[in-house]
Amino acid sequence: MKSKSAFGHFIDGRIVDSSDHYEILYPYTGEPIGTVARASGAEMEATLDSARRAFAATRKLSRADRAAILLATSRGVAERRAEFEQAITLGTGKPIDYSRAEVSRTIGVLALAAEEAKRFGGSFEPLDLDPLHPGAVGIVERFPLGVIGAIAPFNFPLNLVTHKVAPALATGNAIIVKPPPMCPGPALMLAEIAAQSGLPAGAFNVISADPPIAERLATDDRIAMLSFTGSANVGWQLKAKTRHQRVALELGGNGGLIVDETADIAHAAARAARGAFVHAGQVCLSVQRIFAHRDVYDDFLSRFTDETRKLGVGDPMDDRTLVGPLITPAAADRVMEWIDEAQSEGARIVLGNKREGSVVWPTIVELKDRKQHRLRVWCEEIFGPVATVEKIDTFEEGIALTNDSPYGLQAGVFTGDLARAFTAFREIEAGAVIIGDTGVFRVDTYPFGGVKGSGIGREGVRHAMEAMTDPRMLVLNLPRRT
Repeated sequence: MKSKSAFGHFIDGRIVDSSDHYEILYPYTGEPIGTVARASGAEMEATLDSARRAFAATRKLSRADRAAILLATSRGVAERRAEFEQAITLGTGKPIDYSRAEVSRTIGVLALAAEEAKRFGGSFEPLDLDPLHPGAVGIVERFPLGVIGAIAPFNFPLNLVTHKVAPALATGNAIIVKPPPMCPGPALMLAEIAAQSGLPAGAFNVISADPPIAERLATDDRIAMLSFTGSANVGWQLKAKTRHQRVALELGGNGGLIVDETADIAHAAARAARGAFVHAGQVCLSVQRIFAHRDVYDDFLSRFTDETRKLGVGDPMDDRTLVGPLITPAAADRVMEWIDEAQSEGARIVLGNKREGSVVWPTIVELKDRKQHRLRVWCEEIFGPVATVEKIDTFEEGIALTNDSPYGLQAGVFTGDLARAFTAFREIEAGAVIIGDTGVFRVDTYPFGGVKGSGIGREGVRHAMEAMTDPRMLVLNLPRRT
């Protein structure tokens, strides 16, 4: 294990320490890996003032300036790739190969935002259709909102931060990030690189704070918008405390997956195993509930079990590992409690139900009847390496069961029937329906977000840029041409 790190805040273009600190642990071994500064109310006040002052500068940056800063930041992340990868894995227990993928995505998101900054803008609005204003001409331009408050979770401590930072900077906003408390390093490094790339001081601040202070990113009048990714309970509570602030929430899910009798079963089983258990299921898009048609159920379950057995489990620094530790021992306790509850209520444990430290082995739970849908492994977001499987008689039944959830983030469908694919798209209540893969699929350009308890608003660079700006009309009421 490397030497311990001391993480401060990044306020007004420089590292700032606090008088109070807390310790963070490596999830795999429980070893202390560093200390984090805990912000006081005065430090949050200084951060808010810094961002508000910086907005006076960022709102005047040209598109060329914004694009250049974002592209330079993208290159800076690429140059420090290994440092980011280590920080993600040490802070979260994410398997190192998956951390590499997160850094690659981040580099791409920043480059994409640089390109979008060049072309994102307004439009011409014809107004002479009104006979009372035959000489009127309209121009629509989009203007930044001000200071964006951003709260990010532990499972993607770099890329989910970047999905808030990149569109904010691309549109001329300032931003304050509260990083995940157990892994602030990636956000701090990103802020340092952005400052070195020419971003005005205070335009991108990072501050670690306990909830009573952190919630000012939702309630303070200097905050124009809150962008939150995390648990549903916290997200909706913060929204209830906002006043005039715009709010975007990307919350949880308990992703459904339908496998019908026309699907490629071998492919579906392999993708389902990865989709359910990658990063120990600590992904909001994880496959949690699988519905397989009875004609292929036995074949699917056998193959799914075999594919799950192949997954590397344990040391997140091992390139072969896909399933590392849960973020804390308490999280592992909760997952094992839910598995025990399912077993005591008659569900069959097909595989797993094993734990060492904070590592829980991938667990497959077979449900025998619909009464077992009251089990927490089915009806709540487990955020752990557990998937349920059950038989369905019809494709329509699979859709109905997928929709029988308080969440609606993304859903996966394996079918060889194009008509069923479109039926799923029209009928499944989710932000995205993925045909031919699981709901873990994501490309960073498309509008990402959910319905029902999974949140409001959309991420994806251009879509977030729209949310972080307001349209404003310029009307030229010119004399009528003769």
